[in-house]
Amino acid sequence: MIVVKVVTLAHYDASFSLPCYETAGAAGADVRASLGIGEKLIIKPGERILVPTGLSMEIPFGYEIQVRPRSGLSFKTGLMVLNSPGTIDSDYRGEVKIIIGNLGTVDEIINHGERVAQLVLAPVIQAHYQLSTQGLSETQRGSGGFGSTGKN
Repeated sequence: MIVVKVVTLAHYDASFSLPCYETAGAAGADVRASLGIGEKLIIKPGERILVPTGLSMEIPFGYEIQVRPRSGLSFKTGLMVLNSPGTIDSDYRGEVKIIIGNLGTVDEIINHGERVAQLVLAPVIQAHYQLSTQGLSETQRGSGGFGSTGKN
């Protein structure tokens, strides 16, 4: 198991558990909004906000943490993690904040302590991008994209 060091910030609610997996087979660890006891955020339709978690992390080199939406939150509300999956790089040491937007038609509320996203640890392989003066190899698909392989 890979260890991710976590530091709690001054506004972190100590009654929360650190990000955790809700089931044995879960790929993502849920993270909560740390707003202050009794506090809430109101997100109007079309608005996007940064939701504080009160956490900073030391992700091992060679890994990233992907920030993904929680399916229940996205299904039951108009809220979405906008840059999904978001990436937290291994050299970032600031507070983890979740970019959430309201794609619905009514105001949505995020309450203090609400699980707002899931964090997935993933390996990173860095590429060397090399200029080719001889072009690219041919494939059956070629440059076709965005539905070029059909509907079914």
